[in-house]
Amino acid sequence: MTETTSEPVAVLPAARRTGTVVALFATTDPADFVTAAVDELALHLDGIDGDRHGGFERRSSGREPWYPRGTPIRNDRHLSILSREDLAEIARRLELPEVDPRWIGANLVVAGIPQLSFLPRGTRLVIGGAAIHVEDQNAPCRVAGRSLARRTGLDALELGFPRVAKRLRGVVASVERAGKIAVGDTVTAHLPEQWLYRG
Repeated sequence: MTETTSEPVAVLPAARRTGTVVALFATTDPADFVTAAVDELALHLDGIDGDRHGGFERRSSGREPWYPRGTPIRNDRHLSILSREDLAEIARRLELPEVDPRWIGANLVVAGIPQLSFLPRGTRLVIGGAAIHVEDQNAPCRVAGRSLARRTGLDALELGFPRVAKRLRGVVASVERAGKIAVGDTVTAHLPEQWLYRG
């Protein structure tokens, strides 16, 4: 009889990283993808007041092919979080002077946390009195590419942005603890223990 082990292939210990909030953005028109710069955000357990991604639930999309499109599910996308470093790399790959985070619907831009787009699910970002729970890597989409193309006049970016921004588009997160956050606040990322499962 062959024995099996319950040990995973690899385990990374829990860790902590710190960075700084360098920009904050909010929706001015819930029908518009583009966000506007603000000095602070009030985070509630159902997201940001008036934001297009606010609410306790959302409708499933192509990101959740295991549900019929439009199924009500828990909202795990209250915030779109990007890093200044990843934005600079996207701009370099697209040969642009910059990628304005407002154009791609950002809510929060952080500096100083290496490879922010690879923060694992379950990471807690503690900012002031608020806490944000990282849900997933944010896959770049044509909606963001179309917005970028419209504002730069470069039609090729509608498809070019999703191609080059893969794994650089930051993360999406939900609010775990309500509170206010402001530009200049310290961000403490509490990374959980990680393991590689191969079944």
